[in-house]
Amino acid sequence: MNPQFEAGANNCGNCGTPMPAGLRFCRNCGFRLGEGAAEYTETVRFQNVAPGNLPGNSAGFAHPTAYAPMTVAPGRKRRRFSGTTWMFIGLLVFFVLAAAFTSVVKRNRSIGPPRVVFVAPRSYAGVDGFETTDGGVTFENVEPAGGPADLAGLVGGDIITTVDGQPVHSDDEMSEILRRVPIGKTVDVVYVRDGQTKNTKLTTISKQEMDRLNEVMAARPEGRGRFGFDDDDTERVPIAGTNMFGVKVNDISPSLPADMAGIKNGDVIIEFDGTPIRTVEELKSRVNRAIPYQTIKVVVMRGAEKLEIPVKMGKI
Repeated sequence: MNPQFEAGANNCGNCGTPMPAGLRFCRNCGFRLGEGAAEYTETVRFQNVAPGNLPGNSAGFAHPTAYAPMTVAPGRKRRRFSGTTWMFIGLLVFFVLAAAFTSVVKRNRSIGPPRVVFVAPRSYAGVDGFETTDGGVTFENVEPAGGPADLAGLVGGDIITTVDGQPVHSDDEMSEILRRVPIGKTVDVVYVRDGQTKNTKLTTISKQEMDRLNEVMAARPEGRGRFGFDDDDTERVPIAGTNMFGVKVNDISPSLPADMAGIKNGDVIIEFDGTPIRTVEELKSRVNRAIPYQTIKVVVMRGAEKLEIPVKMGKI
């Protein structure tokens, strides 16, 4: 028997190693008598304690080895983080939470209600669109029937130079003027036709009124007029010896109103039912607008000869 153990020593119930009397923990495996493996990680020490108060036996004698440093079984020791490690973990958590919060804020902004931009309604002049040209802006035809440009006597091919006292040099400037001019305001318009400067007055309307006039024309009970030509085989041409343009018709349909009235291929139409014709689109618009079965006057140039030809319109 090992002399350091006194009579009555116990053996460890876990690993069988002899244990001095009074010792509650196995120095070999860390087993704690009656309660399983020990969970302690620090050395058990008794310092400055009177021998009579030391546990061990009734005489107060304690075995020196009973209180030697003890180490728990391998794998059972708890690891402790240093202060620097905890600070690093705290900063990492802070930045993760901050990033998550920022993401939520951005997402809430992106899925929020869309911004509403209010745009003041602009005025309309009643043409099919302006194009920049030498001296001002022009357009292909007036529409709808009864619209501002139509009532002002303008026709496709006219060049507008001034509106409401403001010179116009481009389609952008014209659009800006119409944005500034109140709906329903009557403005002075200066324009050029066939090389001559003319003046008229034009009262602007709203988009809703433009749409209404177009709907009235489309639903007209009389229907649309029919002239009898291939409008895809027409061209805008100058009239020799003048500043005037007209529309040359190259494909007159047989046995239809224009043919039956005596209009021939190659004739250049310069007037239709009292309206000057200077563009292909204006001619097409005036044909559609004509009342079916009514007789209208068409003025054509056939070579150097100017002819007035009455045409009884058909119906589409």
